[in-house]
Amino acid sequence: MDFTPISGACGAEVSGIDLERELTPERVEALQAGLGEYGVLVFRGQRVSPEGHLAMGEAFGGVNINRFFKAVDGWPGIAEVRKEPEQKVNIGGEWHTDHTYDVEPALGSILVARELPPFGGDTLFSSMYAAYDALSDGLKAMLSGMKAVHSSRHVFGTGAYYLTDGSDLAGRYGNREAATQDAVHPVVIRHPVSGRPSLYVNRGFTIRFDGWTVEESRPLLQMLYEHGSRPEFTCRVRFEPGTVVFWDNRATWHCALNDYAGHRRLMHRVTVEGAPLPAWRLEAERAAA
Repeated sequence: MDFTPISGACGAEVSGIDLERELTPERVEALQAGLGEYGVLVFRGQRVSPEGHLAMGEAFGGVNINRFFKAVDGWPGIAEVRKEPEQKVNIGGEWHTDHTYDVEPALGSILVARELPPFGGDTLFSSMYAAYDALSDGLKAMLSGMKAVHSSRHVFGTGAYYLTDGSDLAGRYGNREAATQDAVHPVVIRHPVSGRPSLYVNRGFTIRFDGWTVEESRPLLQMLYEHGSRPEFTCRVRFEPGTVVFWDNRATWHCALNDYAGHRRLMHRVTVEGAPLPAWRLEAERAAA
């Protein structure tokens, strides 16, 4: 296999593998290392069946069944990411990281392009390695050891924003009663594969710093959100028939562009199980170095 970087910050196109037939243990190991390094892996010209899609999720850690997205008929482990021509709002249209509201947040997501609009529908990714590295030494020291609270309630729960803001997401989300879990994670994690520090807050699901009020947290979180989406930290993935994208939720944010009004876009997503995330301890890491 070959890994060709997409940008200087994150992302690589992977060639030399048929995901349906050639996902051997040795290649899984190499792809895990590549995912930890680049954060986003893009595969072109693939023909991945639903069985192969789920098998890929199992190979990288097991399939996490999303409890809020509509599942593909007959395949409960595959979530449907869909926007019909008459619908105005897309799924994932702001910078976020999947499943940070879970106590053991998902490792990543595997997205298969099924139906694409004639233009638009790209996804942006941002490297949280690069975002952390670009912070000042003072802010790095402050964030080291801090934790943040993440929640699904305001996004998927009984009081979710889409139920009252006139959005047309209601038919694509469900199971609102299950959105009761909050989780606390380090603000800066030590990536389990690369060992690098990665900023781990996101606009979609982080609600405050642990031990801080929402009001106290808002200015610093807003600064981190604006910082993390700086163009030099990003890459842009354009989908084609046969495109598969595997991203690492521990190292990236993503944002699905909603620039294809009047056209259908249908993607199938498998979420890969994760594990509790270790904190990056700045002084300890400096001492070890």
